[in-house]
Amino acid sequence: MMDEYEADTEPLARKVYLGLREGDLDPQDVVALACELLDWFHRTDAVLEVVERDPAEVPQAEMTALARRVLDDSGFDPGFDLAPERLETLRAALRIVARDLPTRGIEGEPEIEVLEDSLPVGAGVRLADGEGLNWGGPILPGMCDDPIAALTSLTIMIQESLLERTWRVWPVCPRHDLGVHASEREGEVVWWCEGDGGHMLAPVGELARALGRRRPE
Repeated sequence: MMDEYEADTEPLARKVYLGLREGDLDPQDVVALACELLDWFHRTDAVLEVVERDPAEVPQAEMTALARRVLDDSGFDPGFDLAPERLETLRAALRIVARDLPTRGIEGEPEIEVLEDSLPVGAGVRLADGEGLNWGGPILPGMCDDPIAALTSLTIMIQESLLERTWRVWPVCPRHDLGVHASEREGEVVWWCEGDGGHMLAPVGELARALGRRRPE
């Protein structure tokens, strides 16, 4: 049933999204999407308003706002292909957490890998030795709208993937001999230790300094 819904609504949702993104929204595309959603029993306020009003009489700014609401109501997500800035945000996050990987004995430059076969399409990490990391499921495009959320999600996925591969805890707080985990604290993604009531071991990307090792330039 969901496949049929997506087959019916996604092409129209893509048109509306691209129209919003490129500044050339066609009101008729918004009406077509709203009508399709109505056929699927999506009787939201925005959908009903679009269907019931003459698009020629709706000001452009108002139609733009309605289009955004209808897209939200449809559950449409543009993914990485229509919103490539999400992929760039994820790559920037990888450059940060990759600075910590040598402390785990992992050398070389990892890459973000779009997993086209996953549903929905997400992303994993491909290490320089060819091994893929995506334990717990790929990073979804919606996680990459915010750099902090992207870095947090990516760091957790990498850490859990490495643990699953070797059953070796990493990183470990040298003061408390406890495994630490990635956590957002006051707008920063850090390696957090629960010892002594909790403390930051290091910002993600600066682990080598905290462990007393020089990070390769």
